Amino acid sequence: MAREPGSGRVTESGFPVAPVYGPGDLAGWDAAEKLGEPGAYPFTRGVYPTMYTGRPWTMRQYAGFGTATESNARYKQLIANGTTGLSVAFDLPTQMGHDSDAPLAGGEVGKVGVAIDSIDDMRVLFGGIPLGDVSTSMTINAPAALLLLMYQLVAEEQGVSAEQLTGTIQNDVLKEYIARGTYIFPPKPSLRLIADIFKYCKAEIPRWNTISISGYHMAEAGASPAQEIAFTLADGIEYVRTAVAAGMDVDDFAPRLSFFFVARTTFLEEVAKFRAARRIWARVMREEFGAKNPKSLMLRFHTQTAGVQLTAQQPEVNLVRVAVQGLAAVLGGTQSLHTNSFDEAIALPTDKSARLALRTQQVLAYETDVTATVDPFAGSYVVERMTDDVEAAALALMERVEDLGGAVDAIERGFQKGEIERSAYTIAQETDSGERVVVGVNRYQLDAEEPYEPLRVDPAIEAQQAARLAALRAERDQPAVDAALAELRKAAAGEDNVLYPMKTALKARATVGEVCDALREVWGTYVPADAF
Repeated sequence: MAREPGSGRVTESGFPVAPVYGPGDLAGWDAAEKLGEPGAYPFTRGVYPTMYTGRPWTMRQYAGFGTATESNARYKQLIANGTTGLSVAFDLPTQMGHDSDAPLAGGEVGKVGVAIDSIDDMRVLFGGIPLGDVSTSMTINAPAALLLLMYQLVAEEQGVSAEQLTGTIQNDVLKEYIARGTYIFPPKPSLRLIADIFKYCKAEIPRWNTISISGYHMAEAGASPAQEIAFTLADGIEYVRTAVAAGMDVDDFAPRLSFFFVARTTFLEEVAKFRAARRIWARVMREEFGAKNPKSLMLRFHTQTAGVQLTAQQPEVNLVRVAVQGLAAVLGGTQSLHTNSFDEAIALPTDKSARLALRTQQVLAYETDVTATVDPFAGSYVVERMTDDVEAAALALMERVEDLGGAVDAIERGFQKGEIERSAYTIAQETDSGERVVVGVNRYQLDAEEPYEPLRVDPAIEAQQAARLAALRAERDQPAVDAALAELRKAAAGEDNVLYPMKTALKARATVGEVCDALREVWGTYVPADAF
């Protein structure tokens, strides 16, 4: 929809937008079937009866850079400014299961998130933050189990029991094969690890959300709204099938599943997308998996505003984009929200820009009336028709995934990746031609950009982390580490839950790289297929 106004306009998912909508666009439309009541099947109108009329969504701000000390200071600032949930960004070596002193980590330590090499870093990261009182989301996938266990260990050192902990690990490796690339192991052992996490958390950390099934990164790679929810829900189905095949009852783990979506500037279609996703998931969980617990049918999700739509040109305009995107997420019924900082297309956010991003959410929550009533767009001719259209397009894509054998088989054939790449190419062509207007980029440019001083990560961090690792390896009980890693390899080669020996190894101060290397020895690494 971000095209030149006029006739022939289509949505981001490719279906036409009418200049006017009316009753005829909902002919034969059954409100009871399509809508229901808020907090009731099919959850089109939201997963809770009162939604934001009781309290607003959780306001998370995604943050993490440089050392654990620097990130800890940023978290404390965000909490002081009113953030109600932390969201941790990890650097690329951590996401890929490498230590900061590994050759592959060169030049990337602390750049796109915080460097975490061991439990020592995790202690610093959450020092002075009461883990029994905050909800923490961690954007980590292939090594998600390690970061969760280190978080649990640090909480235990604070005197906080695992039963008190609340938060989310992203833990969605399938989308890494599709759109993002921070995978380590092949799909089958990766799914086995996820099933082990489900079982471990049910027994040990029952309030934790064990996975955040993510469409955000697919959207950032170029997926349309219909592709975003289709491929995300198809991944969700694969995870549920894996857990059921591992012997779990669907109602034992499904209530702890959560999702993660983008919010674009195409406001109406985004609202429709969120409503359609809830409806599809509720139906799948009830009809395919026979879920009985109403909480198993709820699609609860976190939203982040669209980083890919932010521009380095005239960056202050991004404040407007983020406000529109955040409003779309709220009117779509999100459970938590991160609003991007206006300078993220240039560099890491400054303290001021991160605060402004949080203030955007607070204005939406406390200065507008969008929290006064549940699902304000219910019954809107255009939104209901768009909801039906997005749903139909997503279901058609999900059927194609099923025809290929399910999400994993489709991934191995490069189907989702190929579809997203074609969508991204179309966006690039439309932007280059000017058909898709991007303010400040291909329309309404300035002759010269105003100077802006971005936040930069000190390159000395890499040497500092390497020194910390050298000291750790010199101080720790190496035989205890070796024994724990041997038990981990044994569990990985067999059928025992790998999280228990993994926790023992991390408590003994094994590093992220050492633990992941032990699993690489047994499970191997993933080599991607060519596009479909």
